[in-house]
Amino acid sequence: MATPVMDKAEAEAARPADSPYITATFRIRRFNPEAAAESYWEDFRVEIDPKERVLDALHKIKWDLDGTLTFRRSCAHGICGSDAMRINGRNRLACKTLIKDIAPEKPITVEPIKGLTVQKDLIVDMEPFFQAYRDVMPFLVTHGNEPTRERLQSAEDRERFDDTTKCILCAACTSSCPVFWNDGQYFGPAAIVNAHRFIFDSRDEAGEQRLEILNDKDGVWRCRTTFNCTDACPRGIEVTKAIQEVKRALITRRF
Repeated sequence: MATPVMDKAEAEAARPADSPYITATFRIRRFNPEAAAESYWEDFRVEIDPKERVLDALHKIKWDLDGTLTFRRSCAHGICGSDAMRINGRNRLACKTLIKDIAPEKPITVEPIKGLTVQKDLIVDMEPFFQAYRDVMPFLVTHGNEPTRERLQSAEDRERFDDTTKCILCAACTSSCPVFWNDGQYFGPAAIVNAHRFIFDSRDEAGEQRLEILNDKDGVWRCRTTFNCTDACPRGIEVTKAIQEVKRALITRRF
């Protein structure tokens, strides 16, 4: 673990009384396949405003303490989904998690999401996740001649799949699923959510095809309804509900 120049008590004593900053300890799971076969924990102490985000702390660590720390991030506003990681044992987006909300008086643990191969530090191999996404045909399928105007849809028809349009492909739901942890062949919640988005779209004509894809042994029936996925979703999607609706559509063939 990293050895701080000044311990926490000394840092707090030296800080002005009206300072908004605190000294937070970030315990990060490190892994470098070029240096060692096993991962390890490393502590970093950071002077930071508790109203800032975990992503801000990771930036401070990388820029000021250890430039080798490796993680993904892009928009930093909860839209791209690239900075999903396990923070204090829960899947979260680092850019949406405020330090004050995760007990900063204790060490804050940060580690990669589970169920996907760790490539370095907080970065995992997302290819299996995206392959499952591609396999459910996440695009509008229609037949016949190209229309001369937009395909009209009522507000009621749009509302039917509105919730599942919010997915940002962060993998927080899929990597929180115990079935996915034990068997990476399972399509996973995110792929099913994105299939749902088109199965229930009144303009789409490939609903039956997607249902057959999800009727596979590694498809929707593997779900054990633990609600981990719904709890993990940073966009508030009712993931478990969407999975149940796909199961119901498979049984009734009504969608």
